[in-house]
Amino acid sequence: MQSLAVLIALLTAADAVADWTCVWFGWRRIHYVAKPLVMVGLMVLVGLVSDGEPAAWWLVVALFFGMLGDISMIGSSARRFLGGVALFFVGHLAYAVTFLTLGLETPAWSWAGIAVAIVLAIPMGRVLRGAREMGGTPMAAALAAYSLVIATMLVLGWMTGSVWIAVGALIFVVSDTLIGLNLAEHGNEPPRLTNVQIMVTYHVGQALITAGVLLALPTPR
Repeated sequence: MQSLAVLIALLTAADAVADWTCVWFGWRRIHYVAKPLVMVGLMVLVGLVSDGEPAAWWLVVALFFGMLGDISMIGSSARRFLGGVALFFVGHLAYAVTFLTLGLETPAWSWAGIAVAIVLAIPMGRVLRGAREMGGTPMAAALAAYSLVIATMLVLGWMTGSVWIAVGALIFVVSDTLIGLNLAEHGNEPPRLTNVQIMVTYHVGQALITAGVLLALPTPR
């Protein structure tokens, strides 16, 4: 089982790198398949490594809705973008429940997560203006709600006391912040380099969160 888990982890990492390459070269059809497959790989890995713990199941739910969000955002229409935001919203709620189920050790350094969330919220005024220009009040309201749930996910991630989860949550929020800032500047079609940065931080963030949760689970007997 351990060797199979290592194989799945390596295949998932290779798929992520392949997806970043597709984004750089603009190979959209392959990207539309490779991107959600990263989430599939992480879900399979959780199933192999965990032993049915509630936190692991909530993690699978979070990854599943991330995969659905990836699929929803295929294309560049405002409707599909909003659908993706809604699905990722549910995914972040599932991440929050994962961290609560895992347990909040709240070491002294974890309270810095609140300050980090506040700093990352500074560009939100600019992001919301861009969202209103792209999709009107509904899109601005959706992104405002999304920013609250992802900030909650970040703070709870830090309070688990896991450095892996804390760093992963931070990188994940950086990815979403890049999306928001580029939404304000370029609509739903950011420059090629920024697209790669968004994808790298997106995949690395969720991979680190997954690793952190799995490392914090009780060791199967």
